[in-house]
Amino acid sequence: RRPGLHGYAVEFSPYCPGRVACAAAQYYGMAGCGTLAVLGQNEAGIVLLRSFDWNDGLFDVTWSENNENVLITCSGDGSLQIWDMAKTKGPLQVYKEHTLEAYSVDWSQTRGEQLVVSGSWDQTAKLWDPAVGKSLCTFKGHEGVIYSTIWSPHIPGCFASASGDQTLRIWDVKTPGVKLVIPAHQAEVLSCDWCKYDENLLVTGAVDCSLKGWDLRNIRQPVFVLLGHTYAIRRVKFSPFHATILASCSYDFTVRFWDFSKPNPLLETVEHHTEFTCGLDLSLHNRGQV
Repeated sequence: RRPGLHGYAVEFSPYCPGRVACAAAQYYGMAGCGTLAVLGQNEAGIVLLRSFDWNDGLFDVTWSENNENVLITCSGDGSLQIWDMAKTKGPLQVYKEHTLEAYSVDWSQTRGEQLVVSGSWDQTAKLWDPAVGKSLCTFKGHEGVIYSTIWSPHIPGCFASASGDQTLRIWDVKTPGVKLVIPAHQAEVLSCDWCKYDENLLVTGAVDCSLKGWDLRNIRQPVFVLLGHTYAIRRVKFSPFHATILASCSYDFTVRFWDFSKPNPLLETVEHHTEFTCGLDLSLHNRGQV
């Protein structure tokens, strides 16, 4: 428990089983400071391995894919911070280019490239190389705030963004314009994720309480619609182990597990939280650990 902090994002380490990073903010991110907490599991239970503070709320976190001690967070002041768990003091680097809240950050997962994408309430996404001190490129096109930016785990240089303009968009870092615009919901889209087993399949979660699956080869209608949440869906993630299983969390305080291949797709509803459930991740190491 971290009294006074509200968690916004949680990510399992791709290296160390049971190690988790959490991006948090005071006062629901509306005022106050932010904290990056790195937690680990041992015989005694869950322990705080590292804690870093920032002067504004932290809204998302991503682990480096080439150094087990490095993480990037993004903040309400529009900046990105690079942290090194091996160092006790503040960030290695700060990138301050977004003009409003930086709400999403993700490190590319395909081999052979080390790229980071960020999404902001300034309606832009930015591409970064952590070894370079400024952004490589800015992607414009969304007409609302960007809530989520996620790399494809299959296609190098390809990422998706979800926005308050009700669209899901697909981008290619080699071309400045948007590749594909999907009018995904008739409401703000707060989250998206790529299927780990199908490069053409994505899921969106929105303020209309629905999850929708999209096949990039035919975007006229969703391939599935999952209903059950009673408030906006804050984050959605596909399982790393099952092609048709995904998890979602919501402002209705619940986490739900789904298998979209089944006639009754809702597998389980977990009601452990007593507040907005904002962050969610599925372990790459321990099948079934969330």
